[in-house]
Amino acid sequence: MPIRVPAGPGAGCGRLHDALPGTLDGRDRRDTTPASDRAAAWGSPPVLLRCGTDRPAGLTQESEVVVVDGVEWYVSEPAPPYVFTTVGRGTYLQVRVPRSVPRAEATAPLVDLAAAVTETWRRR
Repeated sequence: MPIRVPAGPGAGCGRLHDALPGTLDGRDRRDTTPASDRAAAWGSPPVLLRCGTDRPAGLTQESEVVVVDGVEWYVSEPAPPYVFTTVGRGTYLQVRVPRSVPRAEATAPLVDLAAAVTETWRRR
């Protein structure tokens, strides 16, 4: 699965990569090209994870976030595909959920990522 690897600050990306689950919302993990500790993918169409992305342009102190199992996520695409970015973790982690996922289920992959994110970064 080709993926654009982020070039932003990536403190913790290696630890996160080691803690990522083998399945995400029923999707099996798959290889990415290039192989990197800053990227992961699950299923087809894939849920894509990129670690060390830039701060989302629309993220401000007043931005609305969703909290999933203690992890705050900024939603930069409120319509499919859904793009979620962690908030307050020091390194930005972006998860892109495919267009085929219904809105009511778009945060389901975030549930399976919560433990790995919490284990890697503490809320600041």
